[in-house]
Amino acid sequence: MKKHIKRRQSESSFVAFSTQYPLTLQRILYSRGVRSDEELGYRLQSLLRPEPLKGVAAAAGILADAIEAGERILIVGDFDADGATSTALGILALEAMGAIDPDYLVPNRFEFGYGLTPEIVAVAAQRQPDVLMTVDNGISSMDGVAMAKSLGMKVVVTDHHLPGDDIPDADAIVNPNQVGCDFVSKAMAGVGVVFYLMSMLRAELSARQWFSSQHIKEPKMADYLDLVALGTVADVVPLDANNRVLVYQGIQRIKAGFARPGILELLTIGGRDYTQIKASDLGFVVGPRLNAAGRLDDMSIGIECLLSESTIQSKTIAQKLDQLNRERKSIESDMKSQAEFILQDLLEETNLPNGVCFYDEEWHQGVIGILASRMKDKCYRPVIAFAKADNGIIKGSARSIPGLHIRDALDVIAKRSPDLLSKFGGHAMAAGMSIKEDDYPRFSKAFNDVVTERVSEDLLEARIVTDGHLAPEDFSLSFAELIRRSGPWGQNFPEPVFDGEFDILQQRIVGEKHLKLLIKEPKSELLLDAIAFFIDLQEWPNTAHRARLVYKLEINEFRGQRNLQLLVDYIEAIK
Repeated sequence: MKKHIKRRQSESSFVAFSTQYPLTLQRILYSRGVRSDEELGYRLQSLLRPEPLKGVAAAAGILADAIEAGERILIVGDFDADGATSTALGILALEAMGAIDPDYLVPNRFEFGYGLTPEIVAVAAQRQPDVLMTVDNGISSMDGVAMAKSLGMKVVVTDHHLPGDDIPDADAIVNPNQVGCDFVSKAMAGVGVVFYLMSMLRAELSARQWFSSQHIKEPKMADYLDLVALGTVADVVPLDANNRVLVYQGIQRIKAGFARPGILELLTIGGRDYTQIKASDLGFVVGPRLNAAGRLDDMSIGIECLLSESTIQSKTIAQKLDQLNRERKSIESDMKSQAEFILQDLLEETNLPNGVCFYDEEWHQGVIGILASRMKDKCYRPVIAFAKADNGIIKGSARSIPGLHIRDALDVIAKRSPDLLSKFGGHAMAAGMSIKEDDYPRFSKAFNDVVTERVSEDLLEARIVTDGHLAPEDFSLSFAELIRRSGPWGQNFPEPVFDGEFDILQQRIVGEKHLKLLIKEPKSELLLDAIAFFIDLQEWPNTAHRARLVYKLEINEFRGQRNLQLLVDYIEAIK
């Protein structure tokens, strides 16, 4: 699909703020909201304090009471990487603070679905917990919370998803997005919320002199930042200033080898040297392997990988997760091929809807989120992919484009047609839902109608926003290294992307699907290596001698040698 290349507008008010960075990089950072060197220091001391987080003191008090009384604490998690890291962090921190055998339970996506449902509460009740704590879920679990309380449990909800009009009657709710919460960062992942609650719990127990009286070494919360970094990046939440500190500090720990053995093993099995990783390695290498457990099997496998203290055991579990991820890729490939046929039929029969739904009764529930993301990229429309569940219900996973808040769009549908959505929830860019199979045609139309109302035609044009072109002197290892060190880069704090026209001197396919290029910068005699992954083999290689590239500056490390390489996000032949 041809894409429109749009250059990020220069800040007219730009003022140089540093002597450490070249002006080109300062302009890039300024466009992302950075105004001083201090904001790029990412010191732990600059983290927001937990006190403004609504409900965190009450939740810490409940957990502290339970620990002092020797009561049973059960964590109910979620089946994605954020849920897995949140669960692991909660268990590890509670154990370190003296809780007696804290336990966890993760709903199987295929049996129970998402969240604290009454059905999963019934399973939890068999373990006789005194306190039930949700992580990365619970803000929409009115019935589940009510049932847990009716069974005599105290309920602490920790979540980061957007609340609906009603919230559960829990004993404490910790969620930066709940009404009346003064915590500045609304972008935390579920694992970030748990980190702040555990930090507050440590302070509460310290004030009660619990650690000294029990001769327990007070845990260092920084020890859990590897988990926070992984969950935050894998959940693709916006990297605001606070999240960047959490991710940066976590990555520094991983690079130094001070990380959970399971994280180090997942990086190794994914072909990454943990001493050289960056944020994207957590998102594209570790996250998918961890998520594969929840998509195809049981997320408890992933959680046990994170909890394990044994390198040997961690390696064995990481190998199992890697195999599950390979199976996931195979299933995804088949589903994507089927969805592309559906898309082609839509294009032949009529104009492509503004909001596109896909459904096949043979599709795998655990993979529809990835499928929706792939098809969203392919047709540049908000997409929902559905798979068959039980009792005449189908479950959908939605992915949106910039400019459409997908959860708000679903909320509009729910209010217009209260009988159409059984349940839904999510973020601006991703959401999940359940509908009756018989209602699929009606829902598809309703979704397209709402999208049409809320997006303009220009928002539906595939585009790439870049930071402009680079001068010849900027094509250097030192500049690429500066960019790498200025991260972590991620959602809402994007890694610098550049565009320009280049002469093609050589082009060939490597690894069956990747295009290797030797190019020349036309304003100089500078020769550059470039690579475009997963290229369209029907278009490349070809006879073009010139191309427009959208690219990142990358450092290619091979056999001890470090060379500059352009990592191509988009390539368009110039005739």
